[in-house]
Amino acid sequence: MKIIGISGWSGNGKTTLLERLIPSLMSKGYSVSTLKHAHHHFDIDKPGKDSFRHREAGATEVLISSSNRWALMHENRDGQEADMVSLIAQMTPVDILLVEGFKSENFPKIEVWREESDAPPLHLKDETVVAVATDSGTLKTDLPLLDLNDEDAVAEFIIQKFMTKA
Repeated sequence: MKIIGISGWSGNGKTTLLERLIPSLMSKGYSVSTLKHAHHHFDIDKPGKDSFRHREAGATEVLISSSNRWALMHENRDGQEADMVSLIAQMTPVDILLVEGFKSENFPKIEVWREESDAPPLHLKDETVVAVATDSGTLKTDLPLLDLNDEDAVAEFIIQKFMTKA
């Protein structure tokens, strides 16, 4: 499973790129999953639902299933956030795992950067960035520049860099 990060500051378009990149990679025959890091308290459950009530009662894990999907919710009752390696181990292997977030982890990343964000590019201090997807024509870097608005070009870069056997 090839693990590739889509990294960048909030508001630069990581999720927008991912929602276009996933079908592009899949149309080229690759299976794709994602791992998203959230920096804040989040909940995929709804108060009053049975699964919510099970967690509130103290269950460490609640698995909810239907004919359309299943989801495993694990409560970090000890307050420790799971590390990226542990989370990946919970996932079914695919060809490409796209990771949004986990900026400080050591794995290859494509940075999403927009000039109007006024945030400094991450690749200036992060050696794990292998390319920059941007809509800026003024960014100066030795890294490959990818057109942020061309998901097929980003997909082709991923295939050439990570999926092609040397």
